Amino acid sequence: QVQLVESGGGLVQAGGSLRLSCAASGSRFSLSVIGWYRQTPGKQRELVATMTNAGNTVYADSVKGRFTISRDGAKNTVSLQMSKMKAEDTALYYCNAYGTLTGGPYWGQGTQVTVSS
Repeated sequence: QVQLVESGGGLVQAGGSLRLSCAASGSRFSLSVIGWYRQTPGKQRELVATMTNAGNTVYADSVKGRFTISRDGAKNTVSLQMSKMKAEDTALYYCNAYGTLTGGPYWGQGTQVTVSS
């Protein structure tokens, strides 16, 4: 069973930066895809950014040019560097992963990000 643990959430002013990290444990194999989703009350969870173990990335249009995802495949960790943050980035951010050999999807417990305007 894969477990995902997020860290790095908090409060930041608009225009500022924040870095989220997620560490996966419980898998001997590299996760095929790992990344970040976010959710605000009353809305569906939405994709923020994901990266495959081949390095291919997908970003939501709303974060392109501001957020950067990176991963250490050997360690099954992923980070999200967020810059030029906006009030609308405020959400509960979840780490997500799945793998051909590990199954999934797996979800972390979520970390709150609040951007003050």
